[in-house]
Amino acid sequence: MANTVIGVYDNFAQAQSALRQLLATGFSSSAVRLRPSEDTQQARAAALKAAGATDAGTASQSAGGTLRGFFHDLFSGGESTQGQSQTHADRYAEAVRRGSFVLTADASSAEEADTAAATMEQFQPIDVDERATEWQASGWSGHDENAAPLTDAELTQERAKSATAQQADLAGRTTSGVSGKTVAGGESQAIPVLQEELAIGKREVQRGGVRVVQRVIETPVRETLSLREERVVVERHAVNQPATAAELASMKEGTIELREMGEEAVVSKTARVVEEVIVGKQVSEKEAVVSDTVRRTDVSVEQMGAGASSIGSAGTAGMAGTAGTAGAGTAGDDDFRNHWQTAYGTSGQRYEDYAPAYQYGSTLGTDERYRGMDWSSSEPTIRAQWESAHPQSAWEKVKDAVQYGWNKVAH
Repeated sequence: MANTVIGVYDNFAQAQSALRQLLATGFSSSAVRLRPSEDTQQARAAALKAAGATDAGTASQSAGGTLRGFFHDLFSGGESTQGQSQTHADRYAEAVRRGSFVLTADASSAEEADTAAATMEQFQPIDVDERATEWQASGWSGHDENAAPLTDAELTQERAKSATAQQADLAGRTTSGVSGKTVAGGESQAIPVLQEELAIGKREVQRGGVRVVQRVIETPVRETLSLREERVVVERHAVNQPATAAELASMKEGTIELREMGEEAVVSKTARVVEEVIVGKQVSEKEAVVSDTVRRTDVSVEQMGAGASSIGSAGTAGMAGTAGTAGAGTAGDDDFRNHWQTAYGTSGQRYEDYAPAYQYGSTLGTDERYRGMDWSSSEPTIRAQWESAHPQSAWEKVKDAVQYGWNKVAH
C-alpha cells in the first residue's frame, strides 16, 4: 500500500536537510520532492503558478504535476471526503504562498512511512492545521489561486507573528500555569516540584553470528594403468611326413578350447575424515558504565518589597505579558539588575519596565532557529518580532536589554 508523508518547513535549510536525510535513509530521488525548490520569491511565484493549473494537460507538463492538483489527488477519498480534501489542499497551497516549503516522500509500506515521518520530525516541521487556525483568526477564508506570494517584507512580518505566538505558548508551558496569577489572602497555590528518576536495565540484542555452510566439492582425478590383454593366434603350416604312433593314437574326435583373457580398470572409493569444524559459543561478561542526566524542578521563594510588582502584573509599562516575562526571581535576575543599573539606572525607569526585554533576549538566545548566528545577523528578525508583539514599546529603548539577555545564553 502506497503512503505519502508530508512535511512543511518555514526554513529552507531545514527542508533541504530533511530531504538529504531521507535520501541517506534509502529513499530514491524520484520518491522525494521539495517545493519550491529554491528559497526565492520567484520560486514561490512559480510554484503558485503551477498550483493554479487545473486541466490535466497543463498538470502533466509541469515538473512533477501541479502543487494544488497533487494535494487534491493526495487527499481525495471519494465524494464523501471531497470537502475535506479541498480544505487540506488549500492549506498546503496557502502555506507555499506564505513562504513555507513542502517536502513529500512516497513510501511503499507503513514501515517506510514511519521512517519518513520520524526523519522529517527531526528538522522541526510546522503544524499546518495550527498555522491555518492563525490565518483564519486574521481573516483568511481559503486559498486564492490569484493571490501573489508574500514579499520578503511581508514574509518577515508573517514569521514574526508566528514566532510571537510560539513564544507565548512556550511561556505558558514554562511557568506551569502560575504566571500572572496573584494569590489572595486565605488562598493557597500548590506548586509541584518534579524530579526524574533514572531506571537502568538491560536487554538481549543480536550482535551478529557465524553461518557454517557445507558444500560438496568435486575434484577430477586422473591415473594411468598398464592393462594386460590375451589374444588366441591360429596358424596352419603344410607338412609332408609319415605319422608317428602317438599321432595315430590321437586320431579321434575332440575339442580343444583356448580362452582369451584381459585386464580392465576397476575404480572404488572410500571416504576418510580429514578435518573437523567445531562450532560453539563462548559467553563472557563485561561491565558497562551508563551515564545520563535526570531533571528536577526547583522552586525559589523571594521576598518582594512593597513597591515591587507581582509576576505578570499589568503595570509594567505595557511590556508585561510578553512571552517569557517573569519579573523578579527569574534565572539571571541579579545579573540583569546589575546591567540595568549601569545602562538605565539614571533614566528614571524601574527595572520591572525592562525585565520583559531581558527575558525576551535570553529566551531567543536558546532558540534552535538562531544556533550559530551572531547578534548582528539575528537582530532584524528579533526586532521585527518584538515590534510586532509590542507596538507601544520602542525598540531603541529596550535594544540593549534584549541584546544583553541574548548574549548571556546565545549558542
